[in-house]
Amino acid sequence: MPSMLHNDDLGKLILRLAVAGLILFHGAAKLMNPDSMNWIASLLARHDLPHFLAYGVLIGEVVAPVMVIVGWRARIAAIFMAGNMLVALFLAHTGELLTLKDSGGWALELQGLFLFGALALIFLGSGRMAVRPD
Repeated sequence: MPSMLHNDDLGKLILRLAVAGLILFHGAAKLMNPDSMNWIASLLARHDLPHFLAYGVLIGEVVAPVMVIVGWRARIAAIFMAGNMLVALFLAHTGELLTLKDSGGWALELQGLFLFGALALIFLGSGRMAVRPD
C-alpha cells in the first residue's frame, strides 16, 4: 500500500495542474476584460515603468501556465509565473504584506500560494507525466 502512495510524478502533475490552472483563470479574465490591462498599466506608470510592460502579465498568467499544465519547459514557465507574482505583490499588494484577515489568515494567501507553488515547480520540474519532462 505505501508504494501506491509514493508517486512523485503524480504529485508534480497535481501541483502543476493546481497552481498553473488556477493562475490561468486570472489570465483568462484579463483576456476577456481588456480594461484590466489599463489598470495594470496605470500601476506601472505610478512606479515610473513603461505601460507596455502590462502585457507581460499575459505571459505570466496565460502562456506560462499553459506551458506548465502540459509540461513543456515547465521550470522556465514557472520562473515567469513566480516573477509575475513578485511584480503583482510589488505593484498592487505591498501594503498588505504584513496584514492578516479577520479569520486570522494572511491577506495575501492566494498570491502567496501562487508564488510559492511556482517556486516549488522551478525546483521540482514537471515530472515524467509531461509533454517534455524536465
